[in-house]
Amino acid sequence: MKLENTGIENTVIDIQSLDHITAKHAFIRAGQWDYERATYDYKIGSNEKNVTYYIRIMAHSKEGDVDKRSAVVTLLPPLIGKHYYPHGVEYGDGEDFPESIVERANTLLKKVSEELQYYKK
Repeated sequence: MKLENTGIENTVIDIQSLDHITAKHAFIRAGQWDYERATYDYKIGSNEKNVTYYIRIMAHSKEGDVDKRSAVVTLLPPLIGKHYYPHGVEYGDGEDFPESIVERANTLLKKVSEELQYYKK
């Protein structure tokens, strides 16, 4: 599920600042990057059997390399995904997301967006 009007989409920021801000809010990048893209995930546990939710922030390099931590990136609209064990994460519009998960995502993304304003390029 794409989250619109979060204040994050289209933000231009250097990758080191983005790494700092996302880590501060418990988003994990880990090995989810290549030379042009980086993905940050926030995991939300669920009482549903074999289901975990994720809030995902994605960045695409505008200039420089993500692997060298010299990139300036543009952020895409965040997503909420639902992981079905053992099949994988679904982000489709046909998925149902509990209102509490959507509210939690919007609250967290608002905090991230506020911090991003200090580092925008």
